[in-house]
Amino acid sequence: MFEEASEVFDNMFKSSFPLTFIVFIPAVLILVSPLPAEAAHEFTVYRMQQYDLQGQPYGTRNAILNTEARTVEAEVLSRRCVIMRLADFSYDKYQKALRQSAGAVVITLPKNMSAMPQDIVQQFMELEPEMLATETIVPVYFAMEDDELLSIYTQTLTSSSSQGSLSAAEVLLHTATANGFQMVTSGAQSKAVNDWAITSLEGRLAGVGGEDLPTIVIVSHYDSFGVAPWLSYGADSNGSGRTHAGYNLLFFVSGGGKFNYQGTKRWLEENLDHTDSSLLQDNVAFVLCLDTLGNGDSMHLHVSKPPKEGTPQYSLLKELETVVNSQYPEVKFSMVHKKINLADDMLAWEHERFGIRRLPAFTLSHLASHRLAERSSIMDSRPHVDVNKLSRNTKVVAEALARVIYNLTEKGAPGDLQIFTEQMQVQEEQLSAVVDWLTAQPRAAQLLDKDSSVVSTLEYHLGRYLKDVKRHYVKADKRDPEFVFYDQLKQTMNAYRVKPAIFDLLLAVCIAAYLGVMYLAILNFGVLYSVVRRITQPKAKVYFSVAV
Repeated sequence: MFEEASEVFDNMFKSSFPLTFIVFIPAVLILVSPLPAEAAHEFTVYRMQQYDLQGQPYGTRNAILNTEARTVEAEVLSRRCVIMRLADFSYDKYQKALRQSAGAVVITLPKNMSAMPQDIVQQFMELEPEMLATETIVPVYFAMEDDELLSIYTQTLTSSSSQGSLSAAEVLLHTATANGFQMVTSGAQSKAVNDWAITSLEGRLAGVGGEDLPTIVIVSHYDSFGVAPWLSYGADSNGSGRTHAGYNLLFFVSGGGKFNYQGTKRWLEENLDHTDSSLLQDNVAFVLCLDTLGNGDSMHLHVSKPPKEGTPQYSLLKELETVVNSQYPEVKFSMVHKKINLADDMLAWEHERFGIRRLPAFTLSHLASHRLAERSSIMDSRPHVDVNKLSRNTKVVAEALARVIYNLTEKGAPGDLQIFTEQMQVQEEQLSAVVDWLTAQPRAAQLLDKDSSVVSTLEYHLGRYLKDVKRHYVKADKRDPEFVFYDQLKQTMNAYRVKPAIFDLLLAVCIAAYLGVMYLAILNFGVLYSVVRRITQPKAKVYFSVAV
């Protein structure tokens, strides 16, 4: 192809000069333009949370992006897509983009999150609640880094950083000649999802004596939460919160846990307000909520009201202390007392939902405070869970519950008596497989409908060990919705290599000048031809005769 083109150009050069000049320049511009494959890059982006809770909007309110890329180092960010890497992210830089009315913010995350320095990970986890605290009009996206995206960031960073150190003329020239990237999303504007159902699961094990026995309720929520729903895997929160006798055991796996425990709230209303027969109405010994138990060497029993001596709640507290002190001395166990603050928009722990309805309840977690960032972060991925510690904590809960259910302390059983041994011991391989499965897909409440494989699989496994397994659905009230979810949480973004607008202006001026010259050349073709011929015509040879 190139050989044929060279022959055409050679013939053109041998012909008249104006024709060569007219055709050659556009041909060169076409040949030197980048190939389509080199001029665009397509990648997946995950939008920040967008939801309403109790009428209060949270997260980003926009999903459309079509603007030129810049990094935060650029002086002007207005109506630009600001690209930030997680390694360089800070709240001040993020706020700078918002204050300057940036067109969008794209935060790139490394594929191997566990390789990131822990101080950077911890810093970002602490900033996530701040990012979600109030709504923002600016669309905010997250993307996983690849070679092409890193190249786009590097080129954009070079362009953004150089502008501040150049003179006005240099900036103008650089702007006209540099390459840029136009970031465009393929989706539409986000809208509210109507009739979304949050699903919870219930199952029970009856003790000897049936309905007349007191009931112990074991509760754990299965959904996860983070600044971006599609990146919320919830390895430790709450992928690690999942064991006949003189008590009935009632198990409840709640949905909407990260949205003020909407599944638990509706379940309590159904059992306490809208039915005459329920295990929750008769004699509840206590409610034990499990949350974030996959790491750490400490266990905290969070209570809204300290248990009184002689109550089943107090017995569980003492049995937990006994098991930890006698069998796992490396674990630090403590009780954390925090009153329920009804003025807060969000409850601190799930047991507070039961405490509001005057049911004795507490939450067991390795976290000392509900405000710690590990509970609601996209950084809570599979490497964040230590299966050995999760197995140990599972055994602590099982041993303590068994000692309460069978009243082993009053029967004289020693504190170091281990019930779950041999065939009944915790299977770490099976536990690891469960955690792997739970963290293989994001479990944000906006992504888990009633047909979700997560819900169906949890229901199947509960049905293998429990009786009367049933589903409970929660839909927001149409007139005064407690929660509203939005779509467009995952989109495809394209980065197109483009020239800036000033380049288009400069190119238009050059084309106009070029056409003007061609127009004048055609009008005065005779004069131009005479001049060209006079220049190109060979000089006549002059002969002198010499007389001899």
